[in-house]
Amino acid sequence: MAAAALWGRLVRGARGAAARRACSTGARARAPAAAAQELQSPGRGRFLLEHAAPFSPFLTDSFGRQHNYLRISLTEKCNLRCQYCMPEEGVKLTPKSELLTAQEIITLARLFVKEGVEKIRLTGGEPLIRPDVVDIVGQLYKLEGLKTIAVTTNGINLTRLLPRLKEAGLNAINISLDTLVPAKFEFIVRRKGFHKVMEGIHKATELGYRPVKVNCVVMRGLNEDELLDFVDFTKDLPLDVRFIEYMPFDGNKWNFKKMVSYKEMLDTIKQRWPELERLPCETSSTAKSYKVPHFQGQISFITSMSEHFCGSCNRLRITADGNLKVCLFGNSEVSLRDHLRSGASEEELVQIIGAAVGRKKKQHAEPALMSFPLCQDALQNPSNSKQWGHPFSHWLTLRASLPRQKGKALMKNKLTGQLFLPRSHPEQQWHITGILQTQLRGYCVFQKDPSSTFDTKCLDTSLVGQVSVDCQSKEASSGSEFYTMDLGSCTKVPRASDNLTHTDEEGRATMVDVGGKPDSRRSAVAGAVVLLGEKAFGMVRQNQVKKGDVLAVAQIAGIQGAKLTSQLIPLCHNIPLYHVEVSLSLDEARYAVVIRSSCQTWGRTGVEMEALTAASLAALTVYDMCKAVTHDIVIEDVKLLSKTGGQRGDFSRV
Repeated sequence: MAAAALWGRLVRGARGAAARRACSTGARARAPAAAAQELQSPGRGRFLLEHAAPFSPFLTDSFGRQHNYLRISLTEKCNLRCQYCMPEEGVKLTPKSELLTAQEIITLARLFVKEGVEKIRLTGGEPLIRPDVVDIVGQLYKLEGLKTIAVTTNGINLTRLLPRLKEAGLNAINISLDTLVPAKFEFIVRRKGFHKVMEGIHKATELGYRPVKVNCVVMRGLNEDELLDFVDFTKDLPLDVRFIEYMPFDGNKWNFKKMVSYKEMLDTIKQRWPELERLPCETSSTAKSYKVPHFQGQISFITSMSEHFCGSCNRLRITADGNLKVCLFGNSEVSLRDHLRSGASEEELVQIIGAAVGRKKKQHAEPALMSFPLCQDALQNPSNSKQWGHPFSHWLTLRASLPRQKGKALMKNKLTGQLFLPRSHPEQQWHITGILQTQLRGYCVFQKDPSSTFDTKCLDTSLVGQVSVDCQSKEASSGSEFYTMDLGSCTKVPRASDNLTHTDEEGRATMVDVGGKPDSRRSAVAGAVVLLGEKAFGMVRQNQVKKGDVLAVAQIAGIQGAKLTSQLIPLCHNIPLYHVEVSLSLDEARYAVVIRSSCQTWGRTGVEMEALTAASLAALTVYDMCKAVTHDIVIEDVKLLSKTGGQRGDFSRV
């Protein structure tokens, strides 16, 4: 039966290919019969090659890109509220009467398949919450020439529906999963369901899907610390874990600093698995694929931000309300629904589709990045980006910049206080406003001009120590001061002082120079108390708060807060944390949640602020999740309990 079904689809594929040979002649009607006759002969393989149709001009744009992949959104609704995808309150839904019916979806799909589309992916929202999704898959399976029917799902309903979907003809699955930690899953998607998703992944492998693709959006400060765990997830399962660069969409409050580039992720993984192998891929593939030898599965990277794949794009999209989008980032849409409902003929629809495809631009312009003039300049004037030492596709990460410039001199303008590299182009001089470090990765923050607020990163995975522009050897120069960025030049050890350490001689805020301090083991413990009142306390204890498990989410928030301290407290150094622990306990006598956080590192500065931030963020999260029950909540006793390490000695609150 399986062989017969497979051959049936090959026959239908040949019929579809032959049917597309002529777009406006009677040959389309005669081709299926000719195809069936030829397929009965011994030379059927030769027939498929000799009668391969030229690709439809209506689905070929002005840059020669052939669009044989169609994504159809079945619904705008979703049963999750992922932080990078949708605001917590959801989105305004289109009235049901304005959404495509199942029959309209099949009508449009049939039209696209006739013109050369070979793969259709069903998306959402969450496509598996649509009641007729199994029937839609079954109808798509009957389309002549369609080779692949795929679905992208959050996996919540997958275990229940997958056997029927497979029987209907579904042959490819993508499942969204951004964390392997149950509590963090609930924090990211604002709903429960981690175990349902994992069950769905295992069900897909049991039913023979190879590979099962797992989509993971990587966000700095949230889940980039799980990269290695996701790679290890492919060891014993036939998965393709796809790491997706964080992209801007309406409502997700996109922030450039949250994006982790493909190359940074790859470097992290190669440190653990240096034998990682690059796999071949199709020209139109959006993924760069790799495999750890002897692992069942593989990993891939979707580099939509750092290295776009517009040049080989073969995708078109139909929204749930019937609008055709030729580019995910483009604003231009054409309502196929309106034309369909107004009685447009098949040929008229093909002309409308062809005109839209013909208007497709050479590449997209990321909306969040294009709001910055510097990015516009880079896209519109690629030659300018070369003056910075990198093409625009690599400008987001600028990996080589910091190592090259560690030994160079920086000039300081005494009037403006700005630091800059000498001999740079006057109109495009970059001012260095600070040098920070992410966990185990350094990055410097640049500004194009003193009034600009735009920043970018030049990552350096080799830097583990803290670099500071204040800790430098000085050379006198007329009107300027020079600083050599040499990690070994900082030898002065700051002494304990009764004065404020975060101000300079003129009273201006400044970052403390820790370059000359010796490395030592540092730890800190902080605490906080949240007084909830009897009602809210009882709901937290019974885990009845509508927003979810208060203690679990607050614990994750505290851990994330510790890792993001330097981004929240301006003059804090960004240091690698070796251990963060946040615990929450219930004090029934006071109807309170008692929070205790601890942080550890080996470095040149302490982690008191990290511990305090963790306790504070956990307390604020408890407040946020319980404020719908009562606003009579008090946060108190946020304080440092103890610290160890450093020249000023240990501290313990009695």
